[in-house]
Amino acid sequence: MEKLEDSRHLYLDLMKRCLVNMIYPQAEELPLPATGTALRGRFARTLLKGEGGLSGHIPATRSGDHSGRMEGRIWPVIAHTMIGLKRLDNLEFCIEQVIAKGVPGDLIETGVWRGGATIFMRAVLKAYGVTDRYVWVADSFEGLPPPDEGNYPSDAGDRLHEARELAISLEQVKANFDKYGLLDDQVRFLKGWFRDTLPVAPIQRLAVLRLDGDMYQSTMDALVNLYPKLSRGGFVIVDDYGAIPACRQAVNDYRSADGITEEIRSIDWTGIFWQKGS
Repeated sequence: MEKLEDSRHLYLDLMKRCLVNMIYPQAEELPLPATGTALRGRFARTLLKGEGGLSGHIPATRSGDHSGRMEGRIWPVIAHTMIGLKRLDNLEFCIEQVIAKGVPGDLIETGVWRGGATIFMRAVLKAYGVTDRYVWVADSFEGLPPPDEGNYPSDAGDRLHEARELAISLEQVKANFDKYGLLDDQVRFLKGWFRDTLPVAPIQRLAVLRLDGDMYQSTMDALVNLYPKLSRGGFVIVDDYGAIPACRQAVNDYRSADGITEEIRSIDWTGIFWQKGS
């Protein structure tokens, strides 16, 4: 049994190292202007100054910026996730807890980019031999929506919909799953804007709900439609709570309206989580 545990954790540790691309770090070390479009450069100059409400979030790899990549402060060139090791460790902890304690339900991430966090969700289920839970991969696969400033004034001025680096196709995300040998019937894809897909998603119960929608509307859409499906003892993880004020406001507004008092726990400089009704 001890050898099985050792093998399981070696596999999951290697998965995390691959997903953040610690394996070939030199591939991430390109000068900023060479990593994408002129738009990326403009975002980098704006966000590095801490403007635009993102608290200095760095959206492109700078040469030698190992700590930024490990802490999830950049948009990496090659890696399949930008969330960093601490948030992957937290995801592993949450999934292991619901498995160990028999908390019923599936796993979902809303806003998946290249799919890294959901790939890791599937890897954890595989490592523990879990065959009765699905991983739901929810995204537009076309980037972020333009802000609906009339209905969601907290999103006013948001320009992330202009960042084409965030528009990763469904076909590419599926291909990324396949690279790890994890594209199978336990992975379900929800393509479209959250306001359209989440109200009708064929999800019965959830055990882990991970939000990475950046904007107020995307965060609120996910909470309104999915939090009621979260089992007692399940976990909510919010990726952008510390980095994006609009996301934080949506979480605070929903918790207040729904009377949620469970303690919010920090993961790192931006990520937070809480456990429902434990």
